[in-house]
Amino acid sequence: MAVLVGKKAPLFSADAVINGGEFVENFSLEQFIGKKYVLFFFYPADFTFVCPTEILAFQESIEEFEKRDVAVVGCSVDSKFSHWKWLQTDLKDGGIKGVRYPLVADNAMTIAENYDVLIGTWDYTEEGEAAFIGIPEAYRGLFLIDREGIVRHQLVNDKPLGRSVDEALRLIDALQYSEEYGEVCPANWHKGDKALKETQDSIATYLGEK
Repeated sequence: MAVLVGKKAPLFSADAVINGGEFVENFSLEQFIGKKYVLFFFYPADFTFVCPTEILAFQESIEEFEKRDVAVVGCSVDSKFSHWKWLQTDLKDGGIKGVRYPLVADNAMTIAENYDVLIGTWDYTEEGEAAFIGIPEAYRGLFLIDREGIVRHQLVNDKPLGRSVDEALRLIDALQYSEEYGEVCPANWHKGDKALKETQDSIATYLGEK
């Protein structure tokens, strides 16, 4: 598994569905560089079970992300037409109607491959023909990208393990606090908690003041 933290987030240009039903071509994270943070996450597939719980949970907290100047973007290897259909389907029927943030269509699986969250891989048969080995889906990868386009946090879960929106918000708060004040955030830090100055504070002092 590639570690992308500290590196430029792989850029791409792909079809996407935005605003709950609008097709766009050449969607790219590059549009956010210098303007917004990005929470870019992968999910295995449309019309599944754990995936809509995550996608809807991110939508339910979208105002919290917007307050923090964070663009939320989802991605799977499904087509834009599959994304669109799922976005038009009511929740009671297993859909995600009401989701407004972009869903990227990674039909060629190159985006998932570049972020190293593709479950399967390409190989060659004995006849020399390209063949996909494994499951053509993405793991539950999540990448927090700063305004400069640098990955500052990554998390990759196996398919059965849903992610925590609250933890994603906590990490965004920690990153933004560290950027603003030059301090570092200890274990279980939440907004409003004491942080540390690496050159001044000791662990003993910090623990004594908790």
